[in-house]
Amino acid sequence: MTAIIGIYLLILGLALGSFYNVVALRVPAGESVVHPPSRCSRCGTRLGAMDMIPVLSYLFSRGRCRHCGVSVSALYPLGEAATGLLFVWVYLQTGITGQLPIGLVLVSLSVIITVADIHYMKIPNKVLLFFLPILVVLIILTPAGSLWSHLGGALAGGSILLLIVILSRGGMGMGDVKLFALFGWVIGFPNVLLALFAACLLGLLYGMILRVAGRNGRGQPIPFGPFLAAGTLIAYGYGSHIISGYLSLIG
Repeated sequence: MTAIIGIYLLILGLALGSFYNVVALRVPAGESVVHPPSRCSRCGTRLGAMDMIPVLSYLFSRGRCRHCGVSVSALYPLGEAATGLLFVWVYLQTGITGQLPIGLVLVSLSVIITVADIHYMKIPNKVLLFFLPILVVLIILTPAGSLWSHLGGALAGGSILLLIVILSRGGMGMGDVKLFALFGWVIGFPNVLLALFAACLLGLLYGMILRVAGRNGRGQPIPFGPFLAAGTLIAYGYGSHIISGYLSLIG
């Protein structure tokens, strides 16, 4: 049964990941997610069913449009694969419990804002406003801990990043603040602190790799939303184990 559910969630995640790519790339541009139908950005050819099989279409076409040969962004298959694999990961973490829908929605938000932030350096308000009531209701119905913990996570996540925005004088956007407040609501306190630490560490490592590779100049901005998402997922899946392990070491 576990394998069957895992395969179902993998396929579901792959299919939804394809749609999430559309949302992430169209919503920040003020475009409809349903019209016009998907088409090549260069030649304008409408994509057929064979062009939209998650991950496989990209692999079979070697990352190029079948009609004009233009390169297709690797964000498409990566977003699809990440959604499918993370759906399975959430299921393995939660099982069939009330926490499963929360984890799936959290992954969905994470994938969309990651693709959007990488492509546009922007976290769309419309996406956050769509997910806000869903996550608020889900947490109220099936909280992982006390509701005070979730509320504390939201307040801590939002206020810490707001302070960083003020002190850095625009070095970080308000989209990150709103996003992390919502993430904090989901994972609660003190997991939100672990998520921020993990996000900063991952962002630092990424920046160092780019500098060593000569692909990032001094002062060039790096989208932080993907690292907030990664840190949040780490805290969501392993936060209690990491925190309890750390406390046992210092205790």
